[in-house]
Amino acid sequence: MATADHWEALRFDTLGVRRLYDILALRQAVFVVEQDCPYLDCDGLDEAAWHVFCRRGETLLAYQRCLPPGTPYPESSIGRIIVPEAARGRGLGRELVRRGIAFNREQWPGQGIRIGAQARLTAFYESLGFTVDGGSYDEDGIDHIHMTLPAESR
Repeated sequence: MATADHWEALRFDTLGVRRLYDILALRQAVFVVEQDCPYLDCDGLDEAAWHVFCRRGETLLAYQRCLPPGTPYPESSIGRIIVPEAARGRGLGRELVRRGIAFNREQWPGQGIRIGAQARLTAFYESLGFTVDGGSYDEDGIDHIHMTLPAESR
């Protein structure tokens, strides 16, 4: 019998050691090893974040952290958006970002969302409603761009 995908959103203090280890291992595998980008992943923001992820059984299929306004931008933010290579091509990245947008809008209503996106993914984020907000910049050797999604009008 196939195991279904299971989505969760947890605060840092409720992740538990196993989940935290899996998240950090995935972030290192993709951002540091696959993208050949040595950077300081533990940036002090994880403790303020909600961690949104999808698992199938014990396998982590998608992950992002959702940050409140003021951490690090005036707006709320989503970041560390990641799908491991073995799970790509199934629409999980799009589903992950949609869930992050919905989570932030529910958690922090009236707030826009700002991201620091890898510039090569600009069209992907534009297809989800984000717009470019400023010029490109280098972050750890990778071209990035700030993008924003306005707050929902009520």
